[in-house]
Order: sequence, then C-alpha cells, then structure tokens
Amino acid sequence: MKKPLLEAIKERPQLGDGAMGTQLMLAGLEQGNCGEAWNLTHPERVLAIQRRYAEAGSDCILTNTFGGSRIMLNRHGNAGKAVEINQAAAAIVRQAFGEQGGYCIGDIGPFGGLMEPYGDFTEEQVRTAFEEQAQALVDAGADAIIIETQTGLEELLLGIRAAKQAGAACVIGSMAYDVTLDGSTFRTMMGIDPERAAKFMEEHGADIVALNCGTGMEMERARQAAMRYKRVTQLPVMVQPNAGQPKLVNMQVVYDETPEQMVQGVAALLDAGIAILGACCGSTPDHIRAFRAAMDQHLAERYENQTL
Repeated sequence: MKKPLLEAIKERPQLGDGAMGTQLMLAGLEQGNCGEAWNLTHPERVLAIQRRYAEAGSDCILTNTFGGSRIMLNRHGNAGKAVEINQAAAAIVRQAFGEQGGYCIGDIGPFGGLMEPYGDFTEEQVRTAFEEQAQALVDAGADAIIIETQTGLEELLLGIRAAKQAGAACVIGSMAYDVTLDGSTFRTMMGIDPERAAKFMEEHGADIVALNCGTGMEMERARQAAMRYKRVTQLPVMVQPNAGQPKLVNMQVVYDETPEQMVQGVAALLDAGIAILGACCGSTPDHIRAFRAAMDQHLAERYENQTL
C-alpha cells in the first residue's frame, strides 16, 4: 500500500513534474484558450503530457487544474463543469502513473482577480469557488492539494482553508516571488517575503511550504528561498523553479535554461533539505528526466558516504 505523501518525504525527497501550460500549447492549445477544458475534450493530449512526466521519473504530478476554479472557468463558459473538469484531471494523473503509482497533487491556482474593496470579487465568491474545487479534487482521490502561484496572504488563506475543509491529506501553500530590480532579494508582487509567508502558512495549517514561478526565480534563487523558509519553520519545503528567463522568439515565449544547465542546481537544493523538487514555467519532461538522474546519483552518494 502506498504511503501518504507526508510519510514518503521523510524517507527521501520526491521528484515533481514540470510545466503544464507550455506543454499544452505545444500540443495545440491556442493562446488564451482553456487548457483545463481539455481534461474533458482532449483527455488523451493531457494524458500524453503527464505520462511523459511519469516516464521521466516524476513521483508527484500536478493535476491540469491551475485555472480550474469556477471563477476562472467562467471566463471560458465552463463554470458549470468545474467539478467534472477537476475530477477528470485527477483521473488522468492516475492513468498517467499507471501501475507504477505516484502522488496526485490537486492544483488550485489564483482565481485571477482582486477581492473587494480593490476588485470586483467578494471573499465569499472566492471561498466558494476554492471549496468547490478542493472538494472535487479530494473526492477524486488527490493525495495532496497545492494552492500555488500566490502573491497575497488573503487568497492563500482561503485556499488553505478550502483544502483542509475538503479533507486533504496534505496541504501545500506555494508563493510566487519576484527578484527585485537591484537583485538583492525577492518578494511577491504584494510585498510578502519568504519568512512572513512561511510563518503564515504554518500558523494556518499548511503541511508543506513551497515556491513556484516568479520573475528571476531559477535554481539558485529557489535554494535561497528554501533556506529562508527553513530558518523560520520546521515544515517540509517544496520548490518549483522556472527554466530560466522567458524570451520572445518568433512570436513565441521560450525559456532559456536547458536541462543540462538547470540540473546543475539539483545537488545544492537537495543539500538544502528540500522535500519535493519540481519545475515550473518553461520546463519539460527532459528537464525532469535530468533531475531524476541527478537526484538518484546524489542520494546514492549521500547514502554511500553515510555508510562508510
């Protein structure tokens, strides 16, 4: 029987997956269209992407539900299919892993707006949307829920509470940091630094503190953020750095860090004590395959040194 994710990370670091959005576009999704709807209309294409991540060595795969809240789906006329879309996403991850098993992490991204008094959405609307999405993912068998790419604490809290109310076995809070113009530090768009975020997540019941995406948040910056987390909390840490910086090439956004370049930071992240290592924007199954080889080698060498 598979161990719960929170037990598995105590035994060894787990490998996550890579980017989904860019992979969907490579599979034919047009810019601006609803990739989450593909869980129903083109499940075979979503499955093909996630199966490549499983074959590359991912222990954990995020569901294709980053924009799967009712509020986000409503922009594409799919609000009424929110539960169906999220549950289909979890089933696809299960199918991608097949008999080898693995951890399905239900993905809840930002609702895509601002709450009153700064925006048009009420707190109740956002809470209801997150509760619906989290419950659908948990009911479909998600092993954990990640509330990711968060920049403010108010929305993050609604996501954490929704996941806990749904009975998620593991709740992950993930912030999106941007490196400051002078390069001296990083914080979220709303001015939240890693220490404040980590303390907040621990206080409100998250099981894992994480970071993903963000401007300039490549491997070394992710290591720095992980260390800042670990100074103020004992919670496990998950990181999903970007594959370098985005560039516009032939009217397409591409990321400039190859698997060979990105993998050079794996050992330092493992030595920093991270529990889950994945990748974010611009990463591919090739990046994850390189991570797998580097992780296996580094952990084998660590074990060998401990037994000498």
